[in-house]
Amino acid sequence: MKLKDLKAKKILVLGLGIEGIDTLKFLRKFFSKKVLGIGDRLELKNLNSKAQNIIKKDKNLNFHLGEDYLKALKNYDIVIKSPGIQPRTLKSFLKKGQRITSQTEIFFNNCPGKIIGVTGTKGKSTTTSLIYKILKENGIKAYLTGNIEKPALSLLDSAKPESVYVYELSSHQLLNLKKSPHIAVFLNIYPEHLDYYKDFKEYLLAKSNITRYQKKTDYLVFHSKNKLVNEVVKKSKAKKIPISSVKIKKLDTLLKGNFNIQNIKAAIAVARLFKIKDKNILKSIKNFKPLPYRLEDIGIYKGIKFYNDALSTVPEATIAALDTLGDKVETIFLGGFDRGIDFKNLAKRILKSKIKTLILFQTTGDKIFRQIIALDDKKKYKAIMVQNMKDGVEQAFKYTKKGKICLLSTASPSFGLFKDYKEKGDLFKKYVKLYGKR
Repeated sequence: MKLKDLKAKKILVLGLGIEGIDTLKFLRKFFSKKVLGIGDRLELKNLNSKAQNIIKKDKNLNFHLGEDYLKALKNYDIVIKSPGIQPRTLKSFLKKGQRITSQTEIFFNNCPGKIIGVTGTKGKSTTTSLIYKILKENGIKAYLTGNIEKPALSLLDSAKPESVYVYELSSHQLLNLKKSPHIAVFLNIYPEHLDYYKDFKEYLLAKSNITRYQKKTDYLVFHSKNKLVNEVVKKSKAKKIPISSVKIKKLDTLLKGNFNIQNIKAAIAVARLFKIKDKNILKSIKNFKPLPYRLEDIGIYKGIKFYNDALSTVPEATIAALDTLGDKVETIFLGGFDRGIDFKNLAKRILKSKIKTLILFQTTGDKIFRQIIALDDKKKYKAIMVQNMKDGVEQAFKYTKKGKICLLSTASPSFGLFKDYKEKGDLFKKYVKLYGKR
């Protein structure tokens, strides 16, 4: 959708989080006097202070806030939806001829520069950040955007043909997208967000949009050892670069684990497309610091080494963490919001480990433990169900021996006990440091 197509339309900005407010600010640059609609399930007083300040200063807004906010949809031609709002919740409120679009779609259709899109169930942020760092440090006018850093529309006004946008793309942002990036990176795919999508097939279809509309002049970097990614890649018209084809003579990096080697190789493949010399690529990789909440080493306290892997929201991520850290992991935090994912493979991996203590959060903590017992009811664990992070960390100090590892890698989303993975990880660090000094 081109910006000119919005001029005569009635527009509703739906969802007033970071991306929604950024969309509102962007629209105001082009339509300073136009009356716009804003909608959110939260009342104005419950929005964050930044959003409240921006909204209160704008005199040309129609408010649709609170429990019945979706009833206003029928009054608008264009609805610019935030990623977190499930499309199926809108269906009964829509009328024929309405257009549902997104910040991502507007950016893709109006950006004059090159877009590098990165997706995958896990590894997106690290790979996106690493690509950006390599390009930036080697003279490319690169910008980091999407599901990480600045929302995309905040960059569109100053976009130039020579600009390169490294865009982290979640499945929610890819959903219904009708244009793919010039360079696509597809890292992996595992069952995730099954509370948002009708089923796993719909989730996979959303992810597939990263390459669905690519042309023969575009590029697709992909994980050839992931079966489902390969199925998607077969239908792509782009020039294909398997991550396994990327060869590195010597790699010096702070990133741990084989999964991060795949992320690094993907970044190298992209950097080589810009004709950056390998010695310069490897220099940027060497200086790249791991992102927080992703197998983050937070130190040794009372002889115990603690790792914060708060972003591990699927079993595959926790399995990868255990593969990386090895048999020194003695205590692990597991569980959270239930998205209907199968934990059998995780249970098998835990049974092969040297883990002795399981710190469990509801609801999937109990589910994971029952799966472990179903596979081997003779192996004994100290399984402790906790209601908050403070109690969990206290138990971890009590039951983890010196010289061993305590790992926060819950294999489940944070909703319920915590606002998000950042709050979960921050509380873990807070109480580890608090109890570690006593």
